[in-house]
Amino acid sequence: MKKLLIVLISLTLGLLAACGNAEEETTGDTAGDTTKVKVGISSGDTRTWDYIVDIAKEQNIDIELVKFNDYVQPNIALAEGEIDANAFQTISYFDEFKTAQNLDIEAIGSTVIAPMGIYSKKHTALEDLPDGATIALPNEGTNFGRALLVLQEAGLITLTDDFEGIGAINKIKDNPKNLEFEAVAAGNTPRFLDDVDASIINNNYAIEADLALEDALFHESATAKPYINIIAVKSGDADRPELQKLVEIYHTKEVEDFIIETYKGSSIPTFVSLEELLNYKDAWK
Repeated sequence: MKKLLIVLISLTLGLLAACGNAEEETTGDTAGDTTKVKVGISSGDTRTWDYIVDIAKEQNIDIELVKFNDYVQPNIALAEGEIDANAFQTISYFDEFKTAQNLDIEAIGSTVIAPMGIYSKKHTALEDLPDGATIALPNEGTNFGRALLVLQEAGLITLTDDFEGIGAINKIKDNPKNLEFEAVAAGNTPRFLDDVDASIINNNYAIEADLALEDALFHESATAKPYINIIAVKSGDADRPELQKLVEIYHTKEVEDFIIETYKGSSIPTFVSLEELLNYKDAWK
């Protein structure tokens, strides 16, 4: 009887242990199916990426958003492997920065264009700008060049044939209104509206200053390929399935509709092929 009791207890303990192991294995498998990804973004308005985080969870991708307050650290952190991807910059800025800093990072997909606009407190239309009007514009290389392209698209100036995106006054070939230019830090362009005839302002700074895109005298269109924003990764990581999944999710109709409804034109979904994205310099020819 005692031997039978010992056998029964042993069998019971064995079954309990087996069930416990099975439960542990199931839990482990479930956790293992979830891939964690750190994505660096600009602090401030993060609504699109907050929305993508929720979609990604349904596809077993756990996105941790790492927020930065400048345009330098996100690329440094990416190159050093502190984050898996970042999404905060235009393709032209990206190329200029990674070349200057000698960073091994690459673009894997497009996201949006946040239109740069010409704003004014003194005038209500482009044709109202007087001869000799003073225009404030961002002093950073690519932003300066972008502002010059906006002025050209608006019909106010003509650029030289060898213009390649980096801003310089000597790249202006024709200036029929004899416009004067005041280069200031991009973040200060809204503050100069009281002192100049017009100011060319990046979209994010316009939003911070409560300026609506519809208030602009003129703004760039979605065809401004050099200023498409991108998702970037460390060189060699482009084929990681979870990072390719980020691009796929961003390019869904669901996310496109969310951006259109949420931003009402101040951020335009711009989903182009990687080849078209990387050949953006054709837009300057």
